[in-house]
Amino acid sequence: MGSYAAVVLAGGAARRMGGVDKPALPVGGRSMRDRVLAAVADAAPRVLVGPAEAVPPGVRVTREDPPGGGPVAAMAAGLARLDPDTTLVAVLAADLPLLTRFAIGELLAQLTPTEHRAPADPRAAADQRAADPRAAADQPKADRAAADHREVGAAESSPGTGPAGRGRLLDGVCFVDADGRRQSLCGVWRVAALRAGLDRLAAGRGGDLAGAPVRALLGGLVVGEVPWGGDGGPPPWFDCDTDEDVRRAEEWVR
Repeated sequence: MGSYAAVVLAGGAARRMGGVDKPALPVGGRSMRDRVLAAVADAAPRVLVGPAEAVPPGVRVTREDPPGGGPVAAMAAGLARLDPDTTLVAVLAADLPLLTRFAIGELLAQLTPTEHRAPADPRAAADQRAADPRAAADQPKADRAAADHREVGAAESSPGTGPAGRGRLLDGVCFVDADGRRQSLCGVWRVAALRAGLDRLAAGRGGDLAGAPVRALLGGLVVGEVPWGGDGGPPPWFDCDTDEDVRRAEEWVR
C-alpha cells in the first residue's frame, strides 16, 4: 500500500474499566494493542506510545510527557520518533480490535488516491457477514449513510471546494460513523500538517500539550471524512471503553 508510518496511542487511563491496561486486554486471544499493530504491519516505522512490556520486533516505544497526558501529547511524542523523511502517518488508538489492513488501505487511498489502493478482500467480507448477521442486516442503512457522507465530505473537505478546503490539499482523513461523528483516532495524516498543528496548539498553551483536546489540534486542518462502506465487516473504529464493548468485540471476531 505504499510508504507510511503508524503511531499507536496506548497511554489512556481506562477509568471506566477500573484503570486496567486496556490495550493489553485480549480479544479473540490476542491483545487489542497487538491487533492494531498487526493492522499496520506494513508501516515503517511503527511507534507505540504508552506502557508496553512486550511488543513485536521493530516497534519503537515511547511515552507522552507527562505519562497519561492525553492523546495530543501522545501524538507529539509519537511523531518525534518518526524518521525525518516520513510524510504520512496513521494515528490510531490502541483499543481498536476490529481494525484491519483493508481499512487502513481505504484511508490511504482517500488521502493519496494516485498512490494507494485499498486491497479488495471479498472473502473477508463474506466471512464477517456470516459471523455477524447484524452487520449484514444493517448494511443497506450503512450504505445509504455512506453515500450521504461522501457527498457532505466532498463539499466540505475536498481541495478547491467549500470554505475550509478551497485551494488546499487534504491534511488528513479519518473515518466517520453513521451519525457523521469523526473518529479522529482512526485516521491517516500528513506529518507536516500534524506537526504544524501541534506547534500552533503548543504556542497557544504555553508549550503544554497535556490535556489538550484532539478537536483543538484538528481545528486548523483540512480533514477528509471517510464513511465506512468497507468490506461489509464491523466498523474499524469500534473502540472498547467498557467491559461490554470488549464482549461485543469478542462476538465480532469469533
